[in-house]
Amino acid sequence: MEKKKIRICMVGFGNAGRAFCRMLLYKSEELESTYGYEPVVTAICTKTKGILLNTGGLNLQQAIEEAEQRGGFLPDNTGLYQGTVLEAIERSCADVLLELSTLSIFDGQPAITHIEKALDLGMHVVTANKGPIAWAYSRLKEKADSRNRMFLFEATVMDGTPVYNLVKETLPGCRVIAFKGILNSTTNFILEEMEKGASYEASLKEAQMRGFAEADPSMDIDGWDAAAKTAALINVLLKGEVTPIEIRRTGISAITLDEINRARSEGKKIKLLCEGRRTTDGITGIVHPVKLDEKDFFSLIDATSSILSITTDLMGEICIVEKDPEIQQTAYGIFSDFLTILKNISGIRRDYAKQ
Repeated sequence: MEKKKIRICMVGFGNAGRAFCRMLLYKSEELESTYGYEPVVTAICTKTKGILLNTGGLNLQQAIEEAEQRGGFLPDNTGLYQGTVLEAIERSCADVLLELSTLSIFDGQPAITHIEKALDLGMHVVTANKGPIAWAYSRLKEKADSRNRMFLFEATVMDGTPVYNLVKETLPGCRVIAFKGILNSTTNFILEEMEKGASYEASLKEAQMRGFAEADPSMDIDGWDAAAKTAALINVLLKGEVTPIEIRRTGISAITLDEINRARSEGKKIKLLCEGRRTTDGITGIVHPVKLDEKDFFSLIDATSSILSITTDLMGEICIVEKDPEIQQTAYGIFSDFLTILKNISGIRRDYAKQ
């Protein structure tokens, strides 16, 4: 099989982006032999480390080492580029944009602009950034469809767990009418630690020491991350038109040890739930702490694990669990979307929707 190149432009080169590149290096020969395409990264755009651009292909191993060991791309790196991110996207000659920039919870920018630019240039798009899905999904999907390009985002909720693909590929004819999930690792971990008797402050500090809570944890603690995921799920699975601002939101910062202990004495546990539902009055979304019976399956979701329950008209309720994910799982979400595009481009695919 003749080998061709599939060129990738990356915006964002954090832990997930670098883990994806390691995955790409590990699987590159397998991808070439299976699909006849050699994956080549032609641009890496970052906010703090610099921008690399080489339409012939960048040295990924070198880029990873410079980012991790030196904190940025070195001045003597032959791929160093002095232009803007949008200019680099345009000059990358890429077939696929990976939008992996940091979430902007209140507007989804500049990720939305990056995606629009790529689609206008005829690129397929993969994003792990919840912002564009929570703020501009229908617009971006319409633009992608009008250009016959794929717009994929599996890693935006539950890392690499097949949430969107589960519905799209394996539930033909089903209509999603509701969902419920525990989708924020930081708050679930803190509530679990408080169950064991630790204070809120000590639980938060432990989460920060383990690396999954930010120095400023307000996006998690106040429920904003969960609200963004809830909005994204509503927009895709329920075909809604909401933003994180419109999700009724209550975080966990006001929950005390006394409340935790009182719930336990009642045979219950407190969990932060994300819920979306279609009713005769429209679509509603809420993020809130809820007392669950300790025999409830959701109450068993501990530490950094996640769960999502999807209720459909034909299949009823389906639950999917992700057990203690790490950065590898997020990278796989990105990789699986890239593989979907590669299958589509190469023609080696099975389209369940058309069967």
